[in-house]
Amino acid sequence: MFWKNKEKENKDFYEEFLECLNQENGDKNRITAVITYFADGILVFDRNGRLYLINPRAEKIFGVGKEKVLGKKLFELNVFESFAPLVSFLSGDIKEVAKKEIKIMGRNILETSIVPMITKGEKVGTLVVLHDITRERLVDMMKSEFVTVAAHQLRTPTSAIKWSLKMLLDGDLGEMPEVQRQVIEKTYNTNEKIIHLINDLLNVARLEEGKFLSQIILSDIEETIQSTIEIFSEEIRKKKIKFEFSRPAGGLPRIMIDVDKIKIALENLIDNAVRYTKPGGKINISAETDGKEITIQIQDTGVGIPENEKEKIFTKFFRGENIMKMETEGTGLGLFIAKNIVELHGGRIWFDSKEGEGTVFSFALPIKEEFAEYLSGRFY
Repeated sequence: MFWKNKEKENKDFYEEFLECLNQENGDKNRITAVITYFADGILVFDRNGRLYLINPRAEKIFGVGKEKVLGKKLFELNVFESFAPLVSFLSGDIKEVAKKEIKIMGRNILETSIVPMITKGEKVGTLVVLHDITRERLVDMMKSEFVTVAAHQLRTPTSAIKWSLKMLLDGDLGEMPEVQRQVIEKTYNTNEKIIHLINDLLNVARLEEGKFLSQIILSDIEETIQSTIEIFSEEIRKKKIKFEFSRPAGGLPRIMIDVDKIKIALENLIDNAVRYTKPGGKINISAETDGKEITIQIQDTGVGIPENEKEKIFTKFFRGENIMKMETEGTGLGLFIAKNIVELHGGRIWFDSKEGEGTVFSFALPIKEEFAEYLSGRFY
């Protein structure tokens, strides 16, 4: 199974490889058998970057027999079209475990794990594990398509209901008794929540399909923040929240963003701050720049996030226990959407929170002035 030649260097590497797999230097034949029949593809490169081992599953994935590739250096594998995505991934300076999804020949989607093999403090080779996730991604795509179709089908009737109820509330069809008005108002508000859920589901589906960002232009981020804040001005006034928006005296540089999508991210973050800050509390929004990034912070004196729930905060449909006690309604999609929007812009998002004292959500966007920098497959 193992490819070896008579050179001492390769014999030494073979021993070191087995030592990496089994520190107790156990049954070599057993290790060989496990690798041979392993369900995932396995490749091993020696310290000189030569392909030392490829198991039958990896041969099938790449559509190339081991006799054609064993002993070849990484760059030599580029002659095989199926190896090109892996060569591109491995060409980087990888010093620790790395993972990435790659597509082979436009067919198989592989979750590729790269593990530097270290023995006695020295790197002796690189282990590559290829896990085929094509079926999982196909199922995800089908689910996203179903959600998209269902949400679009629901959007039309809910919009019609909204405008019919609005006509009643505005008195376009005549005055109505107060009792009836209250019932219509409750129905209108419930319908609004359904519309909000439909929009969130559509946004998630588009994110997962990679079709979310649509119009990236050079924009004034300060104007975007200000217009988003205005959406919540009435609620801030009703709850008597002390509100402040601070920015640099010299203003902020214009950056390349999809304004509508950044506004969605801001709405989700500010909505949480307003919703979960008690009357009389404080919300501070700030924007600053270091010349490379613009960093925006939304700080509140709300209920905070429990320590044991922090790692789940950006996952789909997650809502904290303390939040659900306050307000049972909500999609649990807002922070997931916000995180993905920021990261699609090449930014990063993080938070700091203490239960009962408040939360600070921060995100940073890179300052880019050239549209060309956004012309890559990750955005479209």
